[in-house]
Amino acid sequence: MSAIDTPRDAQTFHFVRAGYDAKSASAALVYRFDDDPELIETIRFADTELAIPAGREAAFAAALRLLHLIAGISYYKAAVPPQIAVDGAPLDAALAALLDEIYLHGLGEFAHRNGLDLRDRIEFPHDAHVPDVAARVGLPRRTLVPIGGGKDSLVTVELLRAAHEPMTATWVGRSPLIAACVERSGLPRLNIERQISPLLFEMNRNGAWNGHIPVTAINSAILVCAAILHGHDAIAFSNERSASSANLVRDGFAVNHQWSKSIDFERAFRGYVSTHVAADLDYFSALRPLSELAVTRLFAPLTQYHDVFSSCNRNFRILGDKPAERWCGQCPKCHFVFLALSPFLPKTRLVAIFGRNLLDDATLAADFDALLEVGAHKPFECVGEGRESRAAMAALVDRAEWREDALVARFHERILPLLDAGELALAPLMSVDGPHHLPARLARMFDALG
Repeated sequence: MSAIDTPRDAQTFHFVRAGYDAKSASAALVYRFDDDPELIETIRFADTELAIPAGREAAFAAALRLLHLIAGISYYKAAVPPQIAVDGAPLDAALAALLDEIYLHGLGEFAHRNGLDLRDRIEFPHDAHVPDVAARVGLPRRTLVPIGGGKDSLVTVELLRAAHEPMTATWVGRSPLIAACVERSGLPRLNIERQISPLLFEMNRNGAWNGHIPVTAINSAILVCAAILHGHDAIAFSNERSASSANLVRDGFAVNHQWSKSIDFERAFRGYVSTHVAADLDYFSALRPLSELAVTRLFAPLTQYHDVFSSCNRNFRILGDKPAERWCGQCPKCHFVFLALSPFLPKTRLVAIFGRNLLDDATLAADFDALLEVGAHKPFECVGEGRESRAAMAALVDRAEWREDALVARFHERILPLLDAGELALAPLMSVDGPHHLPARLARMFDALG
């Protein structure tokens, strides 16, 4: 039987080929397990014909290959076979090392949840070939800003707007929630469509390994291609410093749900793009020097977005039911965003955004304990560090409008006495510090924050 029918029996994962069709403005990424039918993913970069601009052909070819190799993680994880084969030109050592890192750490949560150890399994083949150093390809001064529908990317939009940065809002997929945020921003827009091979869903029904993948790494590679096609010299994601914090350590291996949003991924990916794809294409996170709480403080006064944003991941599922409202109120993202905004918004406004007071629901105690990292590790979601949640909750204890709510009162009575009071202040979490890759033109963007 084939790996489509019995996915976990596959022995080799093949990266078959990748190609671009200008008439449909689409890239086809082709993969295969063993000798099975091809799995074909399609990325559409425009709604009309779009040729590769003259002088950027080599850069786009390198970008497309990088996308092919990174996007393959969606399919590889279905079987995690012992062999990886890259058809066509062999990889050089730098590219193989980057892919080893992305697959190993990007699948860290997937491996943990499925009881797998991929450290001796993931190894991309390569030879001694050293590719030419990437050249400048004449990309115009303009920044692509990926919009995810949540607060972070909207903060980036307004920070860059204040810095007079020319930019285009972009998103992958057809989410109407994200489209509404983009429309509200008033920016030029670029919507990119990604169609995953339907055979992957068939494999999942037949018992394939499944779980979390590093979507930000895939979207980053998609946007490198888009930047070259559409003419942008920068890609500004919205990943804060909290994203670099691991959820837990298992057998000496740090498992981070947000690894492809971390400073480690950013450093490795941007380094490869600038040296092997296009020397004048910059990749960075505009929010890297900030904590999650600092980002929520910046978002709180952006009232123009309060009725359109949503960080609830259930709204962005590929398959399955979606909540009737923008906030399900049951997932860790809903819980964390509510808590993180609570010190910076009037209670009535915050409750109006979510449609309910999540901090006055005693049945959610265990969920909020996980956010606080009290008796549990941080949830496998894009949420802040435990110390941020503890500081936010501690701030509410001193506020009359919040202190009687069930979970705030519970924190005050049962948890606060067990904590070090010196670690509960909000002010240190508002600092602008830590490693980042902000370009020189944005170096003073946070001066007003101190």
